[in-house]
Amino acid sequence: MAVDLKQLAAACVKHFGKAPDVVTRAPGRVNLCGEHTDYTEGFVLPITVDFDVAIAAIARADRTLRMVSADYEQRAEADLDHIDKSQYPLWARYIVGVADQFLRAGHRIDGADLVVLGDVPRGSGLSSSAALEMATVTAFCELDNIEMDPVERAKLGRRAENEFVGVPCGIMDQFISALGTADSALFIDCRSLEYRRVPLDFSAAKVVICDTQKKRTLVTSAYEQRVKECAQGALTLGRLLGRPIKTLRDVSEADLPVVESRIDEPLRRRVRHVVQENARVLAAAQALEQGRLEELGRILAGSHASLRDNYEVSCEELNQLCEIAAGIDGELGSRMTGAGFGGCSMHLMRTESVEAFRARAIAQYYAPRNLKPTIYVCAPSPGACRVDV
Repeated sequence: MAVDLKQLAAACVKHFGKAPDVVTRAPGRVNLCGEHTDYTEGFVLPITVDFDVAIAAIARADRTLRMVSADYEQRAEADLDHIDKSQYPLWARYIVGVADQFLRAGHRIDGADLVVLGDVPRGSGLSSSAALEMATVTAFCELDNIEMDPVERAKLGRRAENEFVGVPCGIMDQFISALGTADSALFIDCRSLEYRRVPLDFSAAKVVICDTQKKRTLVTSAYEQRVKECAQGALTLGRLLGRPIKTLRDVSEADLPVVESRIDEPLRRRVRHVVQENARVLAAAQALEQGRLEELGRILAGSHASLRDNYEVSCEELNQLCEIAAGIDGELGSRMTGAGFGGCSMHLMRTESVEAFRARAIAQYYAPRNLKPTIYVCAPSPGACRVDV
């Protein structure tokens, strides 16, 4: 599961008449624990996956940005001196948004010819958008000789998505795509942006990802609603607790019994999820560090139950895949991952049980729906970088 870089280079020659000056790639991600906590400045524990977005880039001497999506078979063009976010198709908006943020930060960038090719499943919750942003950031840094550390690259990508694309995402997706490694998860404090690498040992167990293939029609509006509910929850708890609450990150599990009975539904359950999910991330990182896979699995299952019942972002398809996995001897824990309402489920499985789960998921989920099985055994990969073709 990797982008065919020779195919990408050939597409660059086809569309722009010459080989690329630079090729960059960045990975998607799956979040082990910490769902819907990053935009409240909480904790997350993601890993990269071996799906990439790659960009072939040719430097230009003018201010024109010409873009080709080999995936969508579409072209777009932008004038870096007259950027208008309403002019571009969605995939190109991520690229132009990154360019816009470079300019707003005072960097000098010139035009470029860019060809994009990716194998991160779109709409699956594996963060193809952040992979595109980080591959784009890396391409501009390489083309224009811009020195920028990975944390700043992640922050720039997030600003592009927040301010230009208009998605109120947190920092996690860009952060793991920029800083991920093939041998560790990343524990991230989304407030301070401090992080530590948590070693991975997938010899005894594997992370298996199943794409529901459900079209997520409500995800944007529901995501924005949850962001608003969390902000309202922080205001409400600040008043009830009599202390400053910037975000729900500032609320502890010990605070919940004091205030829960005084909060209306569904806000009560939204608050409960975020506060308890932050505690789960801390416990999950410790369990992973200590090799306690059974404990990690229990934490993941608890996360799914909360996302289903408290945060209400799961769906029938995600729940069914988790239930199918729970019936497999050797399943340690399962949950939805990503924004929800479709996308992917994630399953921590003992290595010897992976094929049994794959067969049962095909028989009980994919075959009855006449869907092509989309089941991946996750292999973490390096973060965003320049690559040779």
